[in-house]
Amino acid sequence: MKLADYIQNPSETPLESERSVSEEDRARLRELLYETVSSARIAQMLSKGRESARRELAASIEQIMSAGHFGPVTQKERARLIEDTLDLVLGLGPIEKMLKDASITEIMVNGPASVFYERDGVINASSERFDSEEQLRLVIDRIVSPLGRRVDEQSPIVNARLPEGHRVNVVIPPLALSGTTLTIRKFRDVAYTLDELVTMGTLSKEMEQLLSWAVVAKKNIAVSGGTGGGKTTLLNALSRLIPYSERIVTIEDSAELRFDEHPHVVRLEARMANAEGRGAVTIRDLVTNALRMRPDRIIVGECRGAEALDMLQAMNTGHDGSLTTLHANSPAEVVPRLVMMVRYGMDLPTEIIEAQVVSALDLVVQQDRLSGGKRRITQIAMRGAPSVAASSGSGRFFTPVVTWDRRSQRYIWSDPPEWIHDLSYMNIASNEEVSSWVQSVQHC
Repeated sequence: MKLADYIQNPSETPLESERSVSEEDRARLRELLYETVSSARIAQMLSKGRESARRELAASIEQIMSAGHFGPVTQKERARLIEDTLDLVLGLGPIEKMLKDASITEIMVNGPASVFYERDGVINASSERFDSEEQLRLVIDRIVSPLGRRVDEQSPIVNARLPEGHRVNVVIPPLALSGTTLTIRKFRDVAYTLDELVTMGTLSKEMEQLLSWAVVAKKNIAVSGGTGGGKTTLLNALSRLIPYSERIVTIEDSAELRFDEHPHVVRLEARMANAEGRGAVTIRDLVTNALRMRPDRIIVGECRGAEALDMLQAMNTGHDGSLTTLHANSPAEVVPRLVMMVRYGMDLPTEIIEAQVVSALDLVVQQDRLSGGKRRITQIAMRGAPSVAASSGSGRFFTPVVTWDRRSQRYIWSDPPEWIHDLSYMNIASNEEVSSWVQSVQHC
């Protein structure tokens, strides 16, 4: 819903329902609550569990409002006051309801008076506000403190992960000129399947079958795209197809991949340096260590630096079926992007790095966020013949298998990968299934 539509129809979403209780009422109730229940007592309640603390505090608030120390309010106002006060005292204040709303995928706070959220790929302005910079900082401390992190002048930027798996980024002044900035990327409790993504229009059934075969056939796959394009969502869906008999080692900056059913997964997460500048464990350190952990598959959540060299070496030395994501505007840009990353760690000739990339990756899947917020796989490209690639530049290292044509609003297929004709020998698909798929592609 657009902001103009919201102004005209504010009742269309419960998140933006009109408020009938003043901020003075809320402030007064909080003061009375803190006079009745000490901070130490609240901390003791929380130690027994958040839901238990909410019930106990709710009873205290009811007593305060029934004791005559608070002005008359309707039953609806009373319930709203209690809920808002509990959210502030025990939760995350104005953004608590957004965190509970499964339809919201991102929360963006650009200072106390500017809150936005993303729903269905579209950014909307929220009527929620923080009372002050101090309240916003209090909420942020409540987020990062249990994670063993802190945000202050010495550490003005913090990246963290909530217990639910949501990704959190904080930037405070003086780096953030318009006030403290808080960004929360939310993830589903259960990862999407490829079939669900087909239903959502992210890819076609023919592409789902191709990617499913590629994962089971242990093809090395890189998912490329821009920020917010859905790379991690697709990586999660692909990871769910890995056979249960294989050992998986995942490596992430902030653990976001979900493995709800696979029985043999080792999850590793990088660690930033502490306040003294010590104790950092990088993605590259974890990739190097993963090679000693007898993995069948290595999944790097996002490749963004010198770890690209170790990842490519792993893919080239028997760890087939590895998966990763990286930022790139198209499959043609994947090679130069990886070349740049590798050179962060080792100054090798470009030609040697390009050869490593081409021999390592079998497929590149480009996922983009289109106008209107729609996320869609816009291209799947396969490794081309080395002779063709060498003579045609880095843009020809990977040749398109299928491309989304924006003018005709449909997928256009090229020649299918040669390896699909070997699937019967690997007991992955019969010749009849492959032939049926090829015929389906030809009629797209």
